[in-house]
Amino acid sequence: MLLFGIRRLKGKFLKPAKVLQRKPLGLGHQPALVIVDVVNGFTDPACPLGTDADSVVTSNITLMKAFHERNLPVFLTTVIFRNEQQARVFRDRLPALELLTPESDWVKFDARLPMIDSDIVIEKTHASAFHGTTLGAQLEEVGVDSLVVTGLTTSGCVRATAVDGLQNGYRVVVPREAVGDRNHNAHDANLYDLNAKYADVLTVNEVIAQLL
Repeated sequence: MLLFGIRRLKGKFLKPAKVLQRKPLGLGHQPALVIVDVVNGFTDPACPLGTDADSVVTSNITLMKAFHERNLPVFLTTVIFRNEQQARVFRDRLPALELLTPESDWVKFDARLPMIDSDIVIEKTHASAFHGTTLGAQLEEVGVDSLVVTGLTTSGCVRATAVDGLQNGYRVVVPREAVGDRNHNAHDANLYDLNAKYADVLTVNEVIAQLL
């Protein structure tokens, strides 16, 4: 029950959650779209790693078209393990990751994405798109100052990439309809936490409205 703004649970009084003061930053003058792991293995429920992500794919299509129309950079990541030693601990913890081999269809981008020749593909082996990849160097090369991070999954690779984006000095925006998760509770909790500390969580339309 609530009593004067303080919750009572099993005879104990709990203080209300403390909310950090935050300042929305939005996008800069040269944003990049970073689409995290919108590949068959994550968008096809037939894969142990996958989930029903049709609405997420649709939102990413909308964002890709908006970035292409404005000649803004688009990066797409996929997870591929090319030898037995790559991300060994990660793979031991999540055995389904063993499916993500170079010859597997699971590592291919969802065919619905409107990819063009200028889109940049980043291979990764861990959650963050920055870890052990050339993403940081390529963002710097094209003068990016902010990131729109989308894809799968909200609680895993999207979150890791968004947090690393901030830690690498970029403003980060996460469009809520363009990310998804196997677990709805994890999705909601991570969007709340990202918005509280690491990124602006906006709608797809709000993101597009900020593009120059």
